[in-house]
Amino acid sequence: MSARALYIHWPFCLKKCPYCDFNSHVRDGVDIALWRESLLADLRHEAALTAGNPLESVFFGGGTPSLMPPALVESLLAEAERLWGFAPGIEITLEANPSSVEAEKFADLARAGVNRVSLGLQALDDVALGFLGRLHNVAESLKALATAQAHFGRVTFDLIYARPDHTPEAWAAELARALAFGTGHLSLYQLTIEPGTRFATMVRQGAFTPLDDDLAADLFALTRAMTASAGLPAYEISNHARPGEESRHNLAYWRYHDYVGVGPGAHGRRGGMATVRHRKPENWLEAIANTGHGLSEERPLGRSEQASEALLMGLRLAEGIDLAMLSARFGLAETELVDCKGVAMSLQQGLVWRDGSRIGVTEAGMPVLDAVLGEVVAAGLLAA
Repeated sequence: MSARALYIHWPFCLKKCPYCDFNSHVRDGVDIALWRESLLADLRHEAALTAGNPLESVFFGGGTPSLMPPALVESLLAEAERLWGFAPGIEITLEANPSSVEAEKFADLARAGVNRVSLGLQALDDVALGFLGRLHNVAESLKALATAQAHFGRVTFDLIYARPDHTPEAWAAELARALAFGTGHLSLYQLTIEPGTRFATMVRQGAFTPLDDDLAADLFALTRAMTASAGLPAYEISNHARPGEESRHNLAYWRYHDYVGVGPGAHGRRGGMATVRHRKPENWLEAIANTGHGLSEERPLGRSEQASEALLMGLRLAEGIDLAMLSARFGLAETELVDCKGVAMSLQQGLVWRDGSRIGVTEAGMPVLDAVLGEVVAAGLLAA
């Protein structure tokens, strides 16, 4: 078995954002030495099971990985390179918040080996940032972005749109400003109200009303048109890049390659096995101490479940998926992968395209992706 990508999860944040359902935690203090040894142990456990090709990408996610000391990042990268080896031109990404304190670490993080940074700007409007519960303002964002562009070869940042009462005019102005900064990649997400978040409670209590679905769809179409016109077309439903600037790490997920996930709550795929780490930091540390790894679950995936995951991930991409390759990989006939009647109907409606054995979702189909998937993916796989 071999892994092409490594994900390292740092679970700590200074504050929990009201829209966030990621595995993030606020703690008064963190024992860096203990976390260093524990993450190294988790790395070594996975490396023993995934020897083979060198890594093509490493991604530090969270939480807020820019809170990590650069020396810790450097030691983890050194160990990962020793265990797996690094492919030439490896992509090493770290997620960062644009606070001045974290931006001060960018030079040291670049020296540690990070060559791509993903900034959580989230909005270019101070009122919107306050609504989203962010600790930074726009001025800090722009300073951090300039610092990042000075130190890293590749920079991307996130924005959240379709906020309550968000108008096409306001979003067009905000997105035009974002595009003018010249980064080669943007992640642009519609605000979704996730169960268990503070926003879900606020909506239930009537504190605010989410944007109407039809208005959100208009903003989605506007986003696709503006990014394409600027030379950063959507290569995935929410991700936009200049050709060659796509996130290699995320493509490993969407193309359903094997990847290692270490740290609290991290998921992985290796050799037909699904791995999940303990979610709570304290439970993960206890597991490391007792067993040498942070696994809470490790189970084999059947062919149908793997095929279902590959289809549901791959059809998010503009490039679509190759049915012949999936058929050979999982030993399933094309009719076991897709619903032929559903594909024919979706082709007729202009929601999907087909070129030989390759199939994908069209521009018209992307706004209703979930519905399209329900039509084209074989019922047996959807139930897997």
